[in-house]
Amino acid sequence: MTEPQLKEKFLEDVKTFAYETIYIKANLFEEQESMPKSFIDELGERGYLGVNISKEYGGSGYDPLTYGRFIEEIGKACCATRTLVTVHCSLVGEALMRWGDESQKEKYLRDMVKGKRIGAFALSEPEVGSNASGIQTSYQKSGDNFIINGTKKWISFAGIADFYIVIAQNNGKATAFIVDSNTDGITVSPIKGMLAGRATHIAQIEFNNVEVSKEGILGKEEMGFNYVVNTALDHGRYCVAWSGVGLAQAALEEIVKYSRKRTQFEQKISKFQYIQGMIADATTDIHAARALCTKAGELRAINNPDSVIETTIAKYFSSKIAMKASIDAVQV
Repeated sequence: MTEPQLKEKFLEDVKTFAYETIYIKANLFEEQESMPKSFIDELGERGYLGVNISKEYGGSGYDPLTYGRFIEEIGKACCATRTLVTVHCSLVGEALMRWGDESQKEKYLRDMVKGKRIGAFALSEPEVGSNASGIQTSYQKSGDNFIINGTKKWISFAGIADFYIVIAQNNGKATAFIVDSNTDGITVSPIKGMLAGRATHIAQIEFNNVEVSKEGILGKEEMGFNYVVNTALDHGRYCVAWSGVGLAQAALEEIVKYSRKRTQFEQKISKFQYIQGMIADATTDIHAARALCTKAGELRAINNPDSVIETTIAKYFSSKIAMKASIDAVQV
C-alpha cells in the first residue's frame, strides 16, 4: 500500500472501532465516572495514544491532518476518550516532543504511546483558571533541586495520571516541571458528580513541599509560559477544533435519525420545514468547520506560522457550531 492508502485504512479502522466499541461504552463510562484501565490499555495497543508521536519513540508519526481526522472520529464517539487523547497526546505529548531532552523523551514517550504511563497537564488553578501568567503555584530553589507548593484544579485525568507537567512560578516567571504522581507531598482529590466529563478523572492536585530535581525541568527554567504552555495549548486547540467537528457531526446524525422515526400530525417530523432548516444549517456549519480545521492542519504540516491563528479560528468556530448542533438535537 502507498502511504496515503495506509492512512485511509488507518482512519477506516478508527471509524469502525469508534462506532462499534467506543460509542457503546461512552454512557457507561459517564455513569461509572471512570474510564477503565483495560480500555486505556486497548487504546495503547491499537496505537491510538501515539498517533501524533514520532516513530522514533514508538508512535505512528502521522501528519497533523491525519491526526485531526482521527480526533474527529474519536470525538464523535465519546467526549471522555477524546479528552484523554487531547491531554495525553496533544498537551503532554507534543510538549515533550518539542521541549523534552533525549532522556525525558526516552523515559516518558515510549510508555505513553503504549498507555503504560498516562500524562496530565497541570496548569489550571482554583483562583486563576488557566491564566498561566497569574498562577499562584510556586517553586523555590533548594541546592540543585526545586521545591513546589500550590494547588492545581480541574486537571483532566489527574486522578489516574502517572506524571504531570506542572507549571509553577518563581517571582512571576513560570517554569514547567515533569513530576511523577507518586512523588512525596502530592495529594490528589478526585472531583465527582459533575454535569459532564465524569469519565475524565478530573481532580485537584495539592503540592506540599514537593521536591523535583533539575532533570525534571521541561525546556528551560523561567521559559515555561512562552515555550511549554504556548506549545501545549496550541496543540490542544487544534485537537479541540477537530473534536468540535466530531461532536457536531454526531448531533446532526442524531437529528436525522430521530426525525425520520418520530411521527407528529400524521407525518414524520423530517418532513417539517423547520426541522429541515436545522439539518441544512448543521450540515453547512459542519462543512465549514471541517474546512477550517483542514486548512489549519495543512499549514501545521509545513510549519507555517499562520497555523497558530488558523487553529484558533477553527477552534472558535467549531466549538460554536458544536454547541448549536447539540442544542438543536435536544430540541428535536
